[in-house]
Amino acid sequence: MSDVAARQTRSLPVPEGFEGQRIDQVVSRLLGLSRTVAAELVAAGDVTLDGEPCATKSVRVSAGSWLEVVLPPPPEDVRARTEEPVAGLDVVHDDDDIVVVAKPVGVAAHPSPGWTGPTVTGGLAAAGYRISSHGPDERQGIVHRLDVGTSGLMVVAKSERAYSELKRAFKERRVSKRYRAVAQGHPDPLSGTVDAPIGRHPRHDYKWAVVADGKPSVTHYDTIEVFPGASLMDLGLETGRTHQIRVHFSALGHPLAGDLTYGADPVLAERLGLTRQWLHAYHLEFVHPGTGRTVTFTSDYPDDLATALARLRADQ
Repeated sequence: MSDVAARQTRSLPVPEGFEGQRIDQVVSRLLGLSRTVAAELVAAGDVTLDGEPCATKSVRVSAGSWLEVVLPPPPEDVRARTEEPVAGLDVVHDDDDIVVVAKPVGVAAHPSPGWTGPTVTGGLAAAGYRISSHGPDERQGIVHRLDVGTSGLMVVAKSERAYSELKRAFKERRVSKRYRAVAQGHPDPLSGTVDAPIGRHPRHDYKWAVVADGKPSVTHYDTIEVFPGASLMDLGLETGRTHQIRVHFSALGHPLAGDLTYGADPVLAERLGLTRQWLHAYHLEFVHPGTGRTVTFTSDYPDDLATALARLRADQ
């Protein structure tokens, strides 16, 4: 791979939850890359563990080892290159102003440097949807985002009016976003509010954390079902910080099931068949920018989360 000087390098320790996993899996999950790209980086010598290049993609990692990855260069025409169909991207609603989708796990909201996987914007373009031209080139029409590893509802602006009004509505916190999550253990109290600032983790640049100088972050939660060793939560956000729910529940000592990055039990994750955090954006409500009426959308749990929940219920 050429032009290494123009590429970004990520350096981080291997979390405990990744002990014994293959290097291509670890790179893929930690950095949000596809397995194919991760394997290509290993083959090109762009992945090192404790300063030594990984010989093959099947190298097994040890917790605490220092991982360095030279990321691929930003694509010259990232939008055009990612206009490809996205399996599992369901259109929940479509009109002249907006399109609402249920985003599957493993799909980014929009293209970004280092990400070569599927995107919501690319999937919509490939399906023939015309979205707003407002916003940065790689994020046109995007008024809010979901993490790659989180599934659920997103609204994308199609008209210029919708883009402006929805961006303002999200900024002014006039959009109701609700999530369901499975947290390890039983939070005490069973309902409450986490008001704790979030910023970059002081030691690990791939994570976020509750820190004194972070941005204000508020999460409201209710426990709606209890299992041995876990709880199904209903969550509402006042703010939309990166990894907010994951960070807040990790700080409470109740990381989301399957969320190995933030301290989840890998044994429980394996038993439930989880390869990502149990977190789903199931409810979205806002004033329609075209009609002025309140609209509400909901999304069912995807198969992997539904299966994990069924296994928890079977253990009772």
